[in-house]
Amino acid sequence: MKRYHIITSIFFLISLFIAPITHAQAQQNLPVVRAILFYSPTCPHCQQVINETLLPMMEQYGQQLQIIGLDVTQQNGQTLFLSALQKFNLQQGGVPFLVIDDTYLIGSLDIPEKFPGLVESYLTQGGVDWPDIPGLSEAIAQTTQADAATAAASTQTETLQTTPEPAPASSTVTAPIATPGLTAHDVQTSNWQENFSRDPIGNTIAVIVLVLMLASIVSTIFIFRKTHNLSLKSNWAWVIPGLCVIGFGVAGYLAYVETSQVTAVCGPVGDCNTVQQSEYARLFGILPIGVLGLLGYVAISISWILARYTRGWHADMASISLFAVIVFGTLFSAYLTFLEPFVIGATCAWCLTSAILMTVLMLLSAGPAKTSLSKLTHPRSLHHKDGRTEIDDD
Repeated sequence: MKRYHIITSIFFLISLFIAPITHAQAQQNLPVVRAILFYSPTCPHCQQVINETLLPMMEQYGQQLQIIGLDVTQQNGQTLFLSALQKFNLQQGGVPFLVIDDTYLIGSLDIPEKFPGLVESYLTQGGVDWPDIPGLSEAIAQTTQADAATAAASTQTETLQTTPEPAPASSTVTAPIATPGLTAHDVQTSNWQENFSRDPIGNTIAVIVLVLMLASIVSTIFIFRKTHNLSLKSNWAWVIPGLCVIGFGVAGYLAYVETSQVTAVCGPVGDCNTVQQSEYARLFGILPIGVLGLLGYVAISISWILARYTRGWHADMASISLFAVIVFGTLFSAYLTFLEPFVIGATCAWCLTSAILMTVLMLLSAGPAKTSLSKLTHPRSLHHKDGRTEIDDD
């Protein structure tokens, strides 16, 4: 019996010694999933994905989930982002853009929906390394070396300045593991010159459109003051619904991009995805601007139909309402056009198209609105004849 107790005690001591080692080896042998997130600090969808999906998952999985966040507004991040797009044969892409192995996910709907399942799948398969993006491994190596050099310099400085006290025997000291991670970033502030320089060609076009819009607003004031004999019942007024049809197409596509969180098809100039994923893509952070544009074109179309096919007070009020809606749309479009080059730092060709349409509609509707307003304020001064509005001599 005494020998049995001795053998049991020896095994117990050995287990106490081996257990921490076995536990450490088990932790080292755990599968690890690594992924890359391309984001922009001015993108609210990126912040949503980071704060509501990725950070909670990293807290859940610990060292088994490692994600590198790359800012596409910085030169290195933009270069690697272009490399990732080329890897997947994409002409253009928006953020948030997450790459895991040979799979990419885009947007605040696609990433939360699919990424958790992919992580579980890869962990079951034994983990997955960093995506094979050209230039990524070199960037990680350079970052790791820089971090190690910074840590060594910091440690040397602390050693020269102070002599640390020995840790108590009962405490457990764990060395920090230098692995790339992901942190939530607040919206960065930059001056308008930096924002403009991100896309000088597209932003220059936006400035030209903005100047023309402001000039058109001034012209509309003169038209409204001088015109007295234009009517939406004339044949030329069919131009307005024709422009609305084009506006429906533009606003409808933008609404689809903003609500579905898909990558927009942009032209050779500008970066409409950056604009659509900025905080200004939603009114009060709720209503997508594309949806607002659709509602605006619906209101314009209804007002035109009423002004065209009703008579008297109803037609005049519809003509004035038509002009009021278009003026609001034009002023709001001018505001958005200003934000693109000077605040967002990117220009959306779809947005510029809608802004131009609104401006032309404003110029066309100013004269009939003035005629209708004059009829309501001076009912005896104007009358209709053969579909035309004429001025009475008396």
